[in-house]
Amino acid sequence: MIRRISTKWLLAVLAVVVLPFLGFAWFVDAFVSQRFSEDVVRYHLLGHAAELSERLDSIVAESRKNAQILAAVQDVSYCLAGYNDDSMIFGRPAEQLFDELVSEIGSAEFVLAIDNDGHVVASNTLRVGGAELDKWTSSALRSYPWAEKTWFQNALENGSASIDVTRFGFVHEDTDVPPEARYHFGFAHRVLGKRSTFSEVVPVGMVVTLVPWSVVQNEISTYGVTRRRKEELGNLQSENLYATSYAWVWGDDARTILAHKDRSLYGMHVDEPPVNLPAMVEAASTHKWGMYPEYDFNGEHKKAAFRHGRSRKEGGFGWVVGVGVDTREVYGPIRSMTRTIAQASALVLLLAVVVTFVVARRTTRPIQDLEAFTRRVASGDLDAQVPVHGHDELADLTRSFNRMTLRLKDNSDQLVKAEKDAAWREMARQVAHEIKNPLTPIQLWASLLKRAHDDKSPEFEGILEKSIDVIQRQVRTMRDIARDFYRFAGEHRDPVEVELRTIVAEVVEINDAWAQEEGVELIGERPLESGIREPAIVMADPDELRRALVNLVSNAMEAIDGVEPPPGKSAHRIEVRVDRDGDFIEVEIRDTGKGISDEAATALFEPYFTTRSSGTGLGLAIVRRIVEDRGGSITLENRADTRGAIATLRLPVHKRSSSRAVS
Repeated sequence: MIRRISTKWLLAVLAVVVLPFLGFAWFVDAFVSQRFSEDVVRYHLLGHAAELSERLDSIVAESRKNAQILAAVQDVSYCLAGYNDDSMIFGRPAEQLFDELVSEIGSAEFVLAIDNDGHVVASNTLRVGGAELDKWTSSALRSYPWAEKTWFQNALENGSASIDVTRFGFVHEDTDVPPEARYHFGFAHRVLGKRSTFSEVVPVGMVVTLVPWSVVQNEISTYGVTRRRKEELGNLQSENLYATSYAWVWGDDARTILAHKDRSLYGMHVDEPPVNLPAMVEAASTHKWGMYPEYDFNGEHKKAAFRHGRSRKEGGFGWVVGVGVDTREVYGPIRSMTRTIAQASALVLLLAVVVTFVVARRTTRPIQDLEAFTRRVASGDLDAQVPVHGHDELADLTRSFNRMTLRLKDNSDQLVKAEKDAAWREMARQVAHEIKNPLTPIQLWASLLKRAHDDKSPEFEGILEKSIDVIQRQVRTMRDIARDFYRFAGEHRDPVEVELRTIVAEVVEINDAWAQEEGVELIGERPLESGIREPAIVMADPDELRRALVNLVSNAMEAIDGVEPPPGKSAHRIEVRVDRDGDFIEVEIRDTGKGISDEAATALFEPYFTTRSSGTGLGLAIVRRIVEDRGGSITLENRADTRGAIATLRLPVHKRSSSRAVS
């Protein structure tokens, strides 16, 4: 049970301030931080998948548009149509136009004008940046079997065709270039023209724009989940949120890897080893935009989103663009926030405890001082005055306490004197009352004796003897009364080692004749025989102890007087037994008398209480004083097995005798 006010204050602060704060911190960590982080990651991944897909769609759309624009240029048409057999005259302007698109704009790496038979009529002669196209590459462009490709025929028949990622072989195998430099994608757009001035407009060939795959790979390699922030000068800058974020591009079959930061995965299928992620293929095949199931790749747990680009019908390639991030980095900020919340919680808890402790100490110190001075006053030091600090309620209480002790000190002498006077008056009243009873028969018999003497009564001798007998008996009564009051006053001798069994045996022997005369069976201890039982040694005044036991046995005898024996018994029975109970010696006195009434049970050991018409009522009070002065106890209660009462006297075993018995 909590007793100290400072502890209660501390617990109250914990309950009112700290616990709600900890609950709020837990709520922020468990519900806000984690769920918010999940939503933010989902938002970023889905948004970036869509943004990256749109950028690639823009690159594709630009390439398609370039092919369409070039196909409509008259010089390109004249060049392919061989107008008036002067194709070479118009070939140079077409090549200049192609060079400008490649070297200056950088929208493609190769731009070709190809006739209906698959022959390259014109192409760019410069590379991106303005370097001249080498002869090996130019020869490779002109010797490539264009007419054998399916998209070539589609372009002639339908007007345009898309060229998905293809390794054309326009880069020499001995050249050390990254893998993406060997792949291209692009578009072919049919060119219409006239073979002669008056001929009809017919397909004369096509314009083919080939974009290096490095354009797409650069988008993938430089991808990062970023966010914009405003710097001091007002410029918007991007910062990378997740260092482990990466992207990839799959084909329109939603399973073939076309671009990835790990270029060794080019051409591999996602649902087959070594990638082996069929769940991702299923998600990309059944939805146009969404989140992939969380997955493990290269020992890292990841989260990812995807978005399908424009389909071929919409002018694109139907590529599946994916973006992902390692979950350890996703939850890194959460763990950091959790640590911050934990540290803040610990700091708040520490500050709350320290502040509460200081305030509680300052508040409870006057109470503790008041408690200490209260103990001093209770022990009798009425000069104790508590120092007063401040002007609050506790200071007012302290001043009131000091005024109280002053008044107590002023009234203590009068109180003690009044108590002494009351005690002496009560004692005088009791003594007068007890002595008055035997004085009355003495006065009556003395008056009778005087009258017989004066009248010369012939019965004077008999009256004289009778008067002397009555006077002697009443004097003995007054002597007993004086003795009882003397014993109750408590004059003690120093205690000595007493063998309780021997004392009990003596008391039984003293009362044995009385018991036989009354027809009572008195059973008790006999003098201790050496070696038969363990001694029951206690520290007491043997005479006081003997008087206490005699008083108890006498009470048992008087309780039997005038009462029929219990059913089935021919005579009354009083048993006196001595037993060891741990560190105590117990003496039990059982009788078969009338027992103890409920009214008498509450006042048995009170001074001057008696249920008999004679006696001072000090017998049991004297017995209790004798026993309790020696550290013992006495109880009186009715028996549970039959009619009668049990008096139980307990005295502590003398330690030295106990240790001798053990040894």
